[in-house]
Amino acid sequence: MKPNPILKKLGFSNDDRLVIIHTDDIGMCHASIQAYSELVDYGLISSGATMVPCSWFPQVAKFSRQHPNIDMGVHLTLTSEWDNYRWSPLSTSQIDTGMIDVEGYFYRTSEETQLNGNPAAIQIELQTQLERAMSAGINVTHLDTHMNTVGHPKFVNSYIQLAVKYRLPFLFPRQDEAGFRRLGMDAEIASIAATFVNYLEEQGIPLVDHVAGLDLDKPKNRLDQAKQAMSELPVGITHFIIHPSIETPELLAITPDWQSRVADYKTFKDEKLRQYITDIGIHIIGYKTLKSLL
Repeated sequence: MKPNPILKKLGFSNDDRLVIIHTDDIGMCHASIQAYSELVDYGLISSGATMVPCSWFPQVAKFSRQHPNIDMGVHLTLTSEWDNYRWSPLSTSQIDTGMIDVEGYFYRTSEETQLNGNPAAIQIELQTQLERAMSAGINVTHLDTHMNTVGHPKFVNSYIQLAVKYRLPFLFPRQDEAGFRRLGMDAEIASIAATFVNYLEEQGIPLVDHVAGLDLDKPKNRLDQAKQAMSELPVGITHFIIHPSIETPELLAITPDWQSRVADYKTFKDEKLRQYITDIGIHIIGYKTLKSLL
């Protein structure tokens, strides 16, 4: 791939390394909102995205209205993965849309949604989530996707059309066909994805180059993991995913990976990490910066 043209538009060189430190799952539980609030104040994270169908979304909307300059996107959600805490589509309760399992919630896995989901119904649900966030007073900076469920030939066109319609940057890694194959896509999907990249760049839509993050199954030595991951960031723009939450009984009741989420919260409030990122010459940006290019 040629260097990302966005680098020079932002005043950087083709050899610079930029990162969007992105907080996923905001509003999935209350603990995620408090963690995000504290991390915004600390200033190391640069972006986040909320799960609009989840129970604590109204609190996210309130926080966003009170802090209109924060970088808040919509974490488009089509799955509900936990055992004891679930959520459902906003746009429908009809089983025949293929979005809803026998218990009345989103399917637990991306594969089930991708197999059963009706593309027209999915398109309506994605737009409903974005419009709910906007009507709640959130100055939406970008779109991304929970568990990458929209990354499927049945749904990806709706995802892209939604971002283009509302003139929003969105998470879609800037790769050629070989790059998408290395990410695990089969030949057909990789070819489609590469075609989309070419089209989007012709339209002047800013794209990130890479997606990285910290695994949720490795809670120990989180600071060392974060330093290692930052040191390995390639040239270009990387969307770097973390899942911070404070430790609460609610969080422990919801998810078995709570230790990693709490570790993310503590790690990205650590001055050692901030200094390390500065020392190795990584530049932190947010999606608001990319949105300004539109």
